[in-house]
Amino acid sequence: MQRYTTLEAVIFDWAGTVVDFGSFAPTQVLIEVFTQVGVPVSLAEARVPMGLAKWDHIQALGRLPAVAERWQARFGRAMTDADVDALYQQFMPLQVAKVAAYSAPIPGAVDTVNLLRARGLKIGSCSGYPRVVMDQLLPLAAAAGYAPDHCVATDDLAAGGRPGPWMALDNVLALRVGDVRHCVKVDDTTPGIAEGLRAGMWTVGLSASGNAVGLTAAEWAALDPAEQAKRRAPAVAQLRQAGAHYVLDTLVELPAVLDEIERRVQAGERP
Repeated sequence: MQRYTTLEAVIFDWAGTVVDFGSFAPTQVLIEVFTQVGVPVSLAEARVPMGLAKWDHIQALGRLPAVAERWQARFGRAMTDADVDALYQQFMPLQVAKVAAYSAPIPGAVDTVNLLRARGLKIGSCSGYPRVVMDQLLPLAAAAGYAPDHCVATDDLAAGGRPGPWMALDNVLALRVGDVRHCVKVDDTTPGIAEGLRAGMWTVGLSASGNAVGLTAAEWAALDPAEQAKRRAPAVAQLRQAGAHYVLDTLVELPAVLDEIERRVQAGERP
């Protein structure tokens, strides 16, 4: 098997990228928390800020015009940071309790990661989940065959999370990567793509397995090609608009793209 001689590392997101096809774990809990306080939100609304740290996600969700209007009608005022704090406190134990239900690897993801390791790549990871959730998810993923070389949670770093570059760059430091241009960031959300770009990396977006399409693996597989194309198109457009160098359905397609990036880097191209 030919090993990569230039590329050094791939840094993966978690939900919607390696585990949790359709990225359901965060959205389902957010819907439940907002419902508990009498402000219902739809699944589509809960998905809009996906990729941000969860406190930021709750705040951004509350600022969506339709949600803000419902909040105003329910409480007679706009959502405050104190409200976000309270919702976050409700969110956290529910997310910890329910992350296991959505921890299954995306089909083909573990085999793909193993192939990349065999070709000499280091495997990094980062997430919009806080550390307390990642501590629940990591052993479940390891038992299913996925154990990255490094993992950064959104509250691990004082600088913060996405769309800033800091979690991706923490992987660079921990993995002792010699050049950020030799890294590839893989994510299903626009803040995750922004993270990779700001860190100076190549970026690959995932459409079918991710937040924007928002279907389970079985639901996606049951669609005919025409319906898949219809569902895929907005997700691809969103990720490309965010600046993704490549957009794929799932990780199964990643090795071929890494081969192309390897050739481009060797030819002197930059992300």
